[in-house]
Amino acid sequence: MVTTEMHLPQPLPGFESINRFWDKRMNVAAAKILPGEFYVSTQGEMIGTVLGSCISACVRDKVIGVGGMNHFMLPSKGSNGTDNWGGSEVSASLRYGNWAMEYLINEILKAGGKRSNFEIKIFGGGQVLSNMTDIGSRNIDFVRAYLLREGLQVHAEDVGDVFPRKVLYFPDTGAVKMKKLRSIHNQTIAQRERQYIRNIADTPPSAGEVELF
Repeated sequence: MVTTEMHLPQPLPGFESINRFWDKRMNVAAAKILPGEFYVSTQGEMIGTVLGSCISACVRDKVIGVGGMNHFMLPSKGSNGTDNWGGSEVSASLRYGNWAMEYLINEILKAGGKRSNFEIKIFGGGQVLSNMTDIGSRNIDFVRAYLLREGLQVHAEDVGDVFPRKVLYFPDTGAVKMKKLRSIHNQTIAQRERQYIRNIADTPPSAGEVELF
């Protein structure tokens, strides 16, 4: 367990690029994830993100306190090689909910977690992008269907509505601090998500990507 600001715990292999810092308000080591990222902790860190139409799944082994959070924008890749949203072919695996869920779960299992001990909470899917397909609703439908298909139960959720959310997750205890951002204009988050969508459309396929099947 982290006890001092000067000593952040070592991240698990593969998570070195995630933005990590000491959160002075919470007095805890923290990781901040962006769209297309996920993070798993074994050492009592806090994981935070801000969601618009994206979804975050918070998954942990409630017995040993190992868990993590993902943040994805698009539900899944279609069988025809496209994402079935917007019509453009995109193929970087980190953009999709199916990748985000599979790899989050696999990393928790690699860290010693067991599926039978999983506790799962889901957040996000707000309708914050005006004049566009309600991707938030599709994300909600996807993550619920995915977990049902995998035989995994949702223990808590706060999804839908029209507000962005700030989510702070503590995998060691399962605690979540969530705030709906009602009092601010949503333009910053909406603009970020529109730019993310544009980046998805403009980025060519990666030769080394992993595609789930």
